[in-house]
Amino acid sequence: MRVPQFAVRLVMLAVLFLLTGVAAQVMPAAAAVRTGSPGLAASFAVSGDLSGVAATSASNAWAVGSTSSGTLIVRWNGTAWNRVSSPGSAGSSLYGVAATSSRDAWAVGCTDCSGSGVSRTLILRWNGSAWKQVPSPSLAGSLSSVAATSASNAWAVGYTSGRTLIERWNGTAWKRVPSPSPGSGATLDGVAASSAGSAWAVGSTISGFSDNALIERWNGTAWKRVPSPDPGASQGLADYLGAVAVTSAGSAWTVGDASCGCGPGVSVTERWNGTAWKQVPSPTPGGGTLLSGVAAISASTAWAVGETGSGDGPTRTLTLWWNGSAWNRVSSPSPGASARLSAVAATSARNAWAVGSTSKVNHGSSATLILHWNGTTWT
Repeated sequence: MRVPQFAVRLVMLAVLFLLTGVAAQVMPAAAAVRTGSPGLAASFAVSGDLSGVAATSASNAWAVGSTSSGTLIVRWNGTAWNRVSSPGSAGSSLYGVAATSSRDAWAVGCTDCSGSGVSRTLILRWNGSAWKQVPSPSLAGSLSSVAATSASNAWAVGYTSGRTLIERWNGTAWKRVPSPSPGSGATLDGVAASSAGSAWAVGSTISGFSDNALIERWNGTAWKRVPSPDPGASQGLADYLGAVAVTSAGSAWTVGDASCGCGPGVSVTERWNGTAWKQVPSPTPGGGTLLSGVAAISASTAWAVGETGSGDGPTRTLTLWWNGSAWNRVSSPSPGASARLSAVAATSARNAWAVGSTSKVNHGSSATLILHWNGTTWT
C-alpha cells in the first residue's frame, strides 16, 4: 500500500518527467478478461479507506484503514463485516494487518499521518478480545506493512527520515533491526515471512530523480539487499514494488509498477525461483496499471490487485490471477466514479478478500470497498 512516502515519490517523479520529456507510454495488450457477474454483494461500507487485509480462515478476516476520526478496523466473522473499536485519534491511519489465528493479530500505521504534525510509527495488537496499542521504537515516519509467523515472531516495515525502517517482534517487545537503505531516499512498503529465519521486504529507493525497485531478504541473521530486475529502467521509467507474498523459502511474488510519475504505469510482477528474482509478463489494461497487493496460496495460485486508469482520470479496480503459467485479468466490481484496490488476502482457491476504496466523483471523498472471491466471481 502506498503511504505518505508516495507523495514524495510523486513529486520526484514529476520532476523527472519534466526534465526528461517522457511521453505517453506504450502499454502491452491486456490478457483476456475472465468474465463473471459484476454485481456487488452487500458489504461493510463507511466513509474512509481500507489499506490492508488478512485472513486465517473462511470465518476470520481483518481489514484496516482510516476514517476522518482516526484508525479503522473491521472484522469478518463468517457472516458479516463489523467495525471493531481501535486506538488511534484523528490523523492516525493503519496500512497493514497480519494474523496468525483468530486470537492473535497485528496492525501497523502511523499517528499524525496527515502531515499536520510529526508522523510516528503506530502498532496495535489483537489479544482475542480487544485491540491495544503496543510500544514501538518512537521514530518519525510510518509503518506500511506487517507479517507474522507465530505469536513470538513478526516483522513491520516502513520508513523513517528518508531511510528504510524494519522492526521485529521477539515475543516480548518490538526492536528496530538494521536494514539496507540505499540512495537518497528509501522506503519499504511490503513484507512477508515464511519462517523465523526467512522473510522478504520490498519497496523503492530514490536514485537521482528516479526510483529503483528495492528488495531485501532476512537470512536468519541480517537483512541483505537482493538484486531486482528493475524492468522500467530500459524505458526511462521509475520502478516501484508495493507488496510481496511468500509460500516457501523457494517461492515468492512481488508486484508494483514502472511509471513516469504521471499516474498508473506498466504493471510489474516478479517471481523468486529460489535463486533469483525474474520478471514475469503481466497485463496492463486501461491505459495504465498500479499493482498494490499480492497474495499467494501455492506455486500455481496467486492474486494481484490494484487499479487501472491513466493520468489524473478515474481509476477502476483490477484483479489478476496467476494460474500456474500466466497472469490473466479477472473481472471485478468497480463501483462509483473511481475505485481502486489496495490489498488482497486468500486462504484457498475459493476464498479471497480484496479491499480498497471507491468515490462518487474522481478524487472526491472515499468510501470503503470490500470484494470477495468465491471461487467463481468477485462480488
